[in-house]
Amino acid sequence: MSMIIVGIGGIGLSNTQGDILKTLALGSCVGVMVYSPKLKFAGLIHIALPESHINAELAREKPCYFADTGIPFLFNSMAKYGCLLHSDLVIKIAGGSNIMDPNQRFDIGTRNVLAVKKNLWRYKLGPLAEDTGNTISRTVKLEVATGRVILNSPAIGEWEI
Repeated sequence: MSMIIVGIGGIGLSNTQGDILKTLALGSCVGVMVYSPKLKFAGLIHIALPESHINAELAREKPCYFADTGIPFLFNSMAKYGCLLHSDLVIKIAGGSNIMDPNQRFDIGTRNVLAVKKNLWRYKLGPLAEDTGNTISRTVKLEVATGRVILNSPAIGEWEI
């Protein structure tokens, strides 16, 4: 069993049954977890911003940093392992908090969640479950063997979506 840590703008992929994909401290960032129960294959990306047009170079280097480039990159990466769109994919999202901006002046968290959903809708897909918004930080674990998504926050403890 190994823990695969996915950093900001990163991607984790695995079909090794003991693996856990994990991303830490999702504040305004959004974690997108995609699981194929048929293939027991998991993918997780850690999105920081909604749109790549603000930094095309970063989008090329780290496509998963942005929702509009990260979602297609995740699906294309999973397709290389036989995970086809609309087959049996289970999609869950978490994050999009409003921790650093109490007046919601920029509200990056909400914008990130909307951008993730918009880019999923382009594929005629949507999240089966989500835990988004609020003012908490979330750590996410995706179990490859089961597809379970477990969240943890210092403010709340542990729960599953």
